[in-house]
Amino acid sequence: MEMDFERCYRAVDSRDQRFDGWFYTGVTSTGIYCRPSCPATTPKRQNVRFFPSAAAAQGAGLRACRRCRPDAAPGSPQWDVRADVVGRAMRLIADGVVDRDGVPGLAARLGYTERHLHRMLRAEMGAGPLALARAQRAQTARILIETTGLGMAEIAFAAGFGSVRQFNDTVREVFASAPSELRTARGRHLAAVGAGTITLRLAYRPPLHARALLDFLAVRAVPGVEEVRDGTYHRGLRLPHGPGQVALTPADGHVAATLRLADLRDLAPAVARCRRLLDLDADPVAVDATLAADPALAPVVAAEPGIRVPRAVDGFEMAVRAIIGQQVSVTSARTTLARLLAARVDHEASDDAVSRQQHHDQRTDLRGFLSPEEVLALPDGAFGMPLRRRETIRGLALAVADGTVDLAPGGDREETVRRLLALPGIGPWTARYLAMRALGDPDVLLDTDLAIRRGAAALGLPDTTLTAHAERWRPWRSYATIRLWRAA
Repeated sequence: MEMDFERCYRAVDSRDQRFDGWFYTGVTSTGIYCRPSCPATTPKRQNVRFFPSAAAAQGAGLRACRRCRPDAAPGSPQWDVRADVVGRAMRLIADGVVDRDGVPGLAARLGYTERHLHRMLRAEMGAGPLALARAQRAQTARILIETTGLGMAEIAFAAGFGSVRQFNDTVREVFASAPSELRTARGRHLAAVGAGTITLRLAYRPPLHARALLDFLAVRAVPGVEEVRDGTYHRGLRLPHGPGQVALTPADGHVAATLRLADLRDLAPAVARCRRLLDLDADPVAVDATLAADPALAPVVAAEPGIRVPRAVDGFEMAVRAIIGQQVSVTSARTTLARLLAARVDHEASDDAVSRQQHHDQRTDLRGFLSPEEVLALPDGAFGMPLRRRETIRGLALAVADGTVDLAPGGDREETVRRLLALPGIGPWTARYLAMRALGDPDVLLDTDLAIRRGAAALGLPDTTLTAHAERWRPWRSYATIRLWRAA
């Protein structure tokens, strides 16, 4: 979205929630910044500035509004779907790469110098990578202050700050309150939960067709990793600093998330991955408007607004699932995946025993998927599949482990697809499927998929010219793919 003053001001004047996260409103007369839908009185034009990021507003000396909590707004859709360097950088920053590897690590992942990366981010976001990561750390700290009983020093380091002093200074600057004051204001709402457990709300832009998301995930749920029960999606997570579990329950205006983390430094990447999994940063109004312009899709869009593209918390996991699912039923693929997981070398037995003791109220103890290294360590008999497919999975694991193939959120989509196609046993369907679900490409049409053809026929779309017909769905053909699957 271009930062056109009149367009932005109209959104603020109408308190349009659709623009939350697209930009931030700075009010110079009060020294605060807000989300566009803030219920406060609309500020005068001469007192307003618009910023492309919270970090840019903070850099201008503004603090976050206590009423609308702009830092908790949905992320900008453009950073979720854009394939350029800035979009990739924003996804990696959200995943905590700067906190773990610093700006040099981020620049190396993207293949640019630190100076050039800073210049690109500054030009589009109004802030460099350090400032953008700092804004994220501030929001992570606020969540921990308000939802846990941790000491402030523990929170400082869990949120990614280098020192308690840096933590105190940042919280005071961003929220105009000391950390202890934030806790006093919210302390009475703290839930009685176990150590390492955090509850929070994940905002989204309405509408959200929650049932479609849960249906899609439930039918593909792999035992031991994920399950859907009583309207809640549960899954294990493999995070940078240790294992975790999450329970996601769609609600009105947000998704309730309960995270259980072995290491609280994983809060930001866990939240980012859950948001990506459920496609919570999408702009469903823009997507549906494009698809509904096609008379063939208009009825299903009207009947089910807000369909999202279920993505992935782990790109390698999605790739293994896609390979195993080639030319077999969903049920058969789940059985093979469960067998594969059961054979993993149990390096975390003691950790799991503690986890089960802490979370005995859960009917199932869920774990994250296998790492590439764990797959490479599996014996031949663990795979339970033809030799060529087994070798394809091992070849993929080796390529991901040595960095040849990057399936992380910030991976270069075109380059990753090219490298996937170079691996024996991976064809165009699998590579494009991974571009859609693992890499977040919003414009993938799996036109050779049999179920897609059946869905198109059910909606009266031309089978032989589907690819040409789908040109009118750009740049949202991934969303059309999900709708065609549902129609089938």
